[in-house]
Amino acid sequence: MTLQNLLGTRQLQQYAADRASVLKLLAAARRNLADARVDAIGNDNRFDAAYKCIMQCAMLGLWANGYRTSTSQPGHHQTAIQCLTLSMGVPTAKVIVLDGLRKQRNINDYVGDPIADGVLAACIEEAEQLLAHTDAWLRASHPELVAEA
Repeated sequence: MTLQNLLGTRQLQQYAADRASVLKLLAAARRNLADARVDAIGNDNRFDAAYKCIMQCAMLGLWANGYRTSTSQPGHHQTAIQCLTLSMGVPTAKVIVLDGLRKQRNINDYVGDPIADGVLAACIEEAEQLLAHTDAWLRASHPELVAEA
């Protein structure tokens, strides 16, 4: 399976990212991770912020490769996370963990189960690692999208 194959399933669309958009989303991911670290905020909202950082990183991987998820299609979060192996070379074992966090987010959002301290800590750690990976990958693979002006 390739990212190109997913165009035919309507899960992905072609997208031409520009430097300004990439830098803006990368900055948003950093802000969300910073918010996730604020102890005065409840676990549910801190988890949401860390998860949002993960999603923004997944989107950056797709954007840099010339794609974006079809947000009008159900499952676009799942698609973005599961494409990380194809988009940025994230190991499958890591993608499984990130997809588990996506499922936990759905349970919290749609059922109301609270986020436990351990789950929050894991989400923040995964967001930190993925943001570092995304930043390094962009600089190595697509420096034109992140180079200083």
